[in-house]
Amino acid sequence: MPESGNGDLSDVLAVGAKARWPRVVLKISGEALASSSAKDVVDADVLDRLAQEVAKARQLLDVEIAIVVGGGNIWRGTSGTDIGLDRATSDHMGMLGTTMNSLALQNAIERLGQPTRVQTAIEMAELAEPYIRRRAIRHLEKGRVVILAAGMGSPYFTTDTAAALRAAEIGAAAVLKGTHSGVDGIYSADPKLDSTATKFEELSYMDVISKGLQVMDLTAITFCQDNKIEILVFDVSQPGNVLRAMAGVRLGTLVR
Repeated sequence: MPESGNGDLSDVLAVGAKARWPRVVLKISGEALASSSAKDVVDADVLDRLAQEVAKARQLLDVEIAIVVGGGNIWRGTSGTDIGLDRATSDHMGMLGTTMNSLALQNAIERLGQPTRVQTAIEMAELAEPYIRRRAIRHLEKGRVVILAAGMGSPYFTTDTAAALRAAEIGAAAVLKGTHSGVDGIYSADPKLDSTATKFEELSYMDVISKGLQVMDLTAITFCQDNKIEILVFDVSQPGNVLRAMAGVRLGTLVR
């Protein structure tokens, strides 16, 4: 695969504009949508850029795209326990946060003319469809982007695990996990704290588990391993990287 470029996307066109995987789940953390200024939980510019890349991937690559968005920019389940909430209640509040992010992303993508559906693991009939596996697959087959909100609908499970589960259910070949902190893959240690940390180009599932690499929760990693779903960890904050990841341009770290 060619090396990733510097933002003009010529590297994507150089690989023939062909999707590496025919169907993927794109996992975006809620923090990736947040504004660099403290006042906004969703940055309009980031939202628009991600929407453009998703729509362009559908147009150029004809890849079927499902998206799972976290809710950490609005509410993180583990944070609620610090103020006395029980974990189940706090996690359900986080699921509402993922739905808010999903509706914002749907609106941004549809402004570009790309049909999009939001499906929620908790029924919210006035806002979105309930998650139904066969309906989600049908939407994907018709070229619609499907945004899967509210995690798994159960507390104690992360949206990483929800992304892995939904990928298996809809027959996706890969989970594309976008990081948001400027770290462009999996390293031997936190590169922001350890200047000697080295980046891995490719790892096995067992490598991630045995080395204790904190990239996704253990449940998500083992679920992907059991169902032979590849994981690509990349920097989603770099313009063009969503499209590059789907096109098979070399970037980030591949786990398989």
